[in-house]
Amino acid sequence: MTDPSTVMTDPTTGGRDGFPHLVRAEWTKFRTVRGWVAGMTLAVVLVVALGLLSAAGSHASCGMGGVETACTLTTGPGGEAVSDRFFFVHRRLDGDGSITVRVDSMTGQIRLPDTVPGVRRVVAGVVPWAKAGIMVKDGVREGASYAAVMVTARHGVRMQHDFTEDVAGRSGGVSPGSPRWLRLTRSGGTLTGYESVDGRRWTVVGTARPAHLPAAVEAGMFVASPGDLTVSRGDLGGASVQVRFTEATAVFDQVRVEGRAGGTWSHDDVGVAYEADGRTPHHPGRFTESGGAFAITGVGDVAPSVDGMRIESTLSGLVAGLVAVIVVAVLFVSAEHRRGLFRTTLLAAPRRGRAFAAKAVVVGAVAFAAGLAAALTVPLGARVLRANGNAVLPVSTFTELRVVAGVAALTAAVAVLALACGALVRRGAAAVAAVAGLVVVPHILATASVLPPEVVRWLLRLTPAAGFAVQQSVPEYAQVLGYYSPQGGYYPLPPLAGLAVLCGYAALAAVLAAVRIRKGDA
Repeated sequence: MTDPSTVMTDPTTGGRDGFPHLVRAEWTKFRTVRGWVAGMTLAVVLVVALGLLSAAGSHASCGMGGVETACTLTTGPGGEAVSDRFFFVHRRLDGDGSITVRVDSMTGQIRLPDTVPGVRRVVAGVVPWAKAGIMVKDGVREGASYAAVMVTARHGVRMQHDFTEDVAGRSGGVSPGSPRWLRLTRSGGTLTGYESVDGRRWTVVGTARPAHLPAAVEAGMFVASPGDLTVSRGDLGGASVQVRFTEATAVFDQVRVEGRAGGTWSHDDVGVAYEADGRTPHHPGRFTESGGAFAITGVGDVAPSVDGMRIESTLSGLVAGLVAVIVVAVLFVSAEHRRGLFRTTLLAAPRRGRAFAAKAVVVGAVAFAAGLAAALTVPLGARVLRANGNAVLPVSTFTELRVVAGVAALTAAVAVLALACGALVRRGAAAVAAVAGLVVVPHILATASVLPPEVVRWLLRLTPAAGFAVQQSVPEYAQVLGYYSPQGGYYPLPPLAGLAVLCGYAALAAVLAAVRIRKGDA
């Protein structure tokens, strides 16, 4: 390893105290010490190698439980993964028009874990996001564009369209003594949802302009019931997530379609899965009609899907890479203080604060470049996962670039924080332990689920480990019941907000370090 004392700045050089000159001098120091360069290289290798090894070892297993399934995802109009399973009773509608119904009741059943082996245990009830309402959809294929207004079991009246968009109405749930009227009208490309408690006075729930809705659409009634989610925690950490079968039944009457409606009522079990024989539906929906009233039973959901692998799962080596970056950044400053060489630096740059700022710029820039190179494992690893048959949740190009750039910014911010702690503590081992305790340890504790969920949420809001949120690629959807935890790839702060918390710590530490360097001895 080259001794940093041999890397001298020339005090006679023109503009010796100019900041660009200081940056060049610090860069020369860094690149001529082989151990520091090797440390940053090791950080990149760790992230890439561990990420690609993890992706290469992940292979999908499809068709589980005797049910014919595919290792592919249904995508919506925006390219996002969606769940599109419901029972649909519909008619063709050409051009403008409307559909009006009264929802009289919603009931259902939920399967609970068997207490006696082989004996099914089913109880009456509906899950909070069970849905019954009216829909206008581009045919009956999965993932097609749509708009719908509906009643839900626990979240009142809603208007949703194209899976990701959700607007709350004013009314609550529905019961035999308190029915809800719903209306959905189309005028050109705009659909408007209404609700009413008596069928006379109507309130607008919301408006929508679905992305790909042709002139001829299917308009009708639908019912869906997502699975019942429970999370069980083990004594030694970790979580067990179970999703159990549910179904909902809604009764509709006072059905009226206005406009150019063609044909008679048809029905489709959209998105139904089949048994291994490929012919028998698995948990099919159904309906009956009597005297203009429809009783429709459905399962599944019409919503974004969060079931699948995320692109950031390829960053399994990020923590190990950050440890290497922390060590290099601390040594970049502590080595000079330990050997008394910082005085030499000050001979060339008497303005101490600027000398430290130059170090921060160099180590931040080098770490950003290393993080950017390491983050290339995201697109490469995702390609390996898909080649192994895994269903990887699709994201936009912007989101993928944001994750890659975010990981680079995370690496740079951690490097600056480590540099500042090294300047404050001036003992390499103590500074490395302090930064690892602030950044790495909280993240490990959070993702290992060894702490209560509320403690984890505050830990990832208030510590520098909040910066790991920048790698989250799939948002949390309020209308989708899921296991939203750091272990599952979700963080309590939005990606950029989490990064801002980390950068705030790095900036504060850098200011304190600069103050100490200016006021203290070298």
